[in-house]
Amino acid sequence: MKTYIAGQGDTLRKIAYFHEISPYSLLKVNPWFTSLQDYVQPNTHVWIPTEKEPETAKEKPGSCLYEFGPKDLAMKLSMLQALYPSRLSVKTIGESVCHQPIYHMKIGKGNKHIFYSGGWHANEWMTSKFLVDWVEEVLRALYSENLLYDYNLSQIFESITLHVVPMVNPDGIELVHQGVYDGHPFAQTVRHINRSVERFDHWSANIRGVDLNHQWPAGWEEENLLSPQKPWPRHFGGPHPLSEPEVKAIYQLTNTYPFQHVLTFHSQGQLIYWGYRHKEPKESEEMARKLAVKSSYTPVHTAESDAGYKDWFIQDFKRPGFTIEIGVGQNPLPLSAYEEIWVNNVELALEGLVL
Repeated sequence: MKTYIAGQGDTLRKIAYFHEISPYSLLKVNPWFTSLQDYVQPNTHVWIPTEKEPETAKEKPGSCLYEFGPKDLAMKLSMLQALYPSRLSVKTIGESVCHQPIYHMKIGKGNKHIFYSGGWHANEWMTSKFLVDWVEEVLRALYSENLLYDYNLSQIFESITLHVVPMVNPDGIELVHQGVYDGHPFAQTVRHINRSVERFDHWSANIRGVDLNHQWPAGWEEENLLSPQKPWPRHFGGPHPLSEPEVKAIYQLTNTYPFQHVLTFHSQGQLIYWGYRHKEPKESEEMARKLAVKSSYTPVHTAESDAGYKDWFIQDFKRPGFTIEIGVGQNPLPLSAYEEIWVNNVELALEGLVL
């Protein structure tokens, strides 16, 4: 038996995975944890069986064996940069409230710029994992010069540049995975917002209780009338539009590149929202239909809400914007939901490159 000291962002499933043992073996030797949903605070001493379990499952495309957070994103991006240095550019476009980096990936060299984003809501972290896994498959196909589900990516990326921000809300995602603890810079704030409840499965806001997809100057005043008027686990639009550093980073990125269309990934519902107050261009409906054909998801004109990133993009740029609601169930979706998400969204995301 050896001891592992838990770090920031750790979960029981994650610790087990990287030590090549089953999660239930980890629970067995650490009886003070009662379930795999228990939070593991930083600096917790966790017993690790010394014998690895060779039959332990390994992640592959379409599988999700542990919670994907900011530290996992950083490791994956570092690996992808090392493997595909000539095809992938990774930069930091800003920081979260807790000074975690907000990463921007760029692939391609064409004049048509397209933007995908995910991880807007804390308990929708699976969108971040999907985007990074999908980018990895795209890079692998580009490197091998193989078709990916009949899409000739080498040819496609001659004419487009794809931008991806996989995790807009790293602080919130980490809160959902690890909870809050003494020493956390926002412990008092978060506990107050959450009424001293120590579970955060329902939390979708950033770390100071602002919903990053209710922050945009597109009907913000109207949406604000129906939303909480103070920091809240969800739906509080902030003191004014564009108040949060995470949102400012996306705002600046969107004003830097001439995105022809944008796809924002959320969960859940298996839906494709494509309109906003009838301000969307005519081609949006047909583009949504093409995404639906590739995913089996249902296209819906509008979500009857305001102040979202897609809403603002459509309003200000008069270009197509889409919100993809991946998966079905209650957030945070169970790990088993990832199989459906992968199957139904790989080709949707590929089709988004050629709309």
